[in-house]
Amino acid sequence: MVLMPFFTAGCAMAPLDEGGSLASYSDLTQADGLLAKSKLRISKDAVLAAKTVRIVPTVFAGAASHDTISEDQRKLVANAVDRSLCAGLSERFQVVDAAETADLTVHAVVTNMAATNEAAVAATKIASVAKSILLPGIPVPTPRLPIGLGSLSMEAEARGSGGAQEAAMVWGRGANFLSGSARVSSSGDAYELASAFGDDFSKLLVTGENPFKNLSGPPSMERLQSLAGGAPKYSACAVFGREQGVGGLLSGAVGLPPEWTDKGAGGAPPVTQAAAQ
Repeated sequence: MVLMPFFTAGCAMAPLDEGGSLASYSDLTQADGLLAKSKLRISKDAVLAAKTVRIVPTVFAGAASHDTISEDQRKLVANAVDRSLCAGLSERFQVVDAAETADLTVHAVVTNMAATNEAAVAATKIASVAKSILLPGIPVPTPRLPIGLGSLSMEAEARGSGGAQEAAMVWGRGANFLSGSARVSSSGDAYELASAFGDDFSKLLVTGENPFKNLSGPPSMERLQSLAGGAPKYSACAVFGREQGVGGLLSGAVGLPPEWTDKGAGGAPPVTQAAAQ
């Protein structure tokens, strides 16, 4: 814990903004992780009794839109949130198409998004290459320049079939100079953090408990297959596209922009006859 002030000093600050999309903010309690800040609530019995879930695609609040981040980049960030949510929720729930009825309906909103300084990331990558040439074989990490670090703030809730709020979270996390992939893109940090939010909120619903309280157990075989770029467990998740697998890890390591490597959404899900009626 002695290193915590040093560690957090190199982190971007992410505000816990209230975007107005939640049914209520009154019962949220502070629940912070090592890197993320959050406020949350959950009706544990109701959430654990639920068997099916549908995901309404993530949207951006007006305050989260910036000229430095393009519409296509925002779409990739929103889709990364949904892809992560779908994979995480599949660990316990049956995920159905957005047009179908379900025990829980999940929706998320990006409330704030700070851009990444592309020049600072590029300088870090150049320093990393130089280190590899000058000190071959010596595993010395290359920290990021602690300037222009991006951040992401989110809010999300799960509503029951009757419309009542059963779980909610307001969440914020900034990039830090010691860990995480750095991509040469103004949306690079937000893109990486989108998956972290999806993991945290889906864990809240899967376990019914504060996701920062305990370490996660090992992922299922279906989750490992999905992370490797395979087909998702449920066809409803195909609308968000597949994980990038090893290619994604390599592209993140060298700093390629997500808009170069992520194919984005996988297409609209089929609308069943029952849902159309």
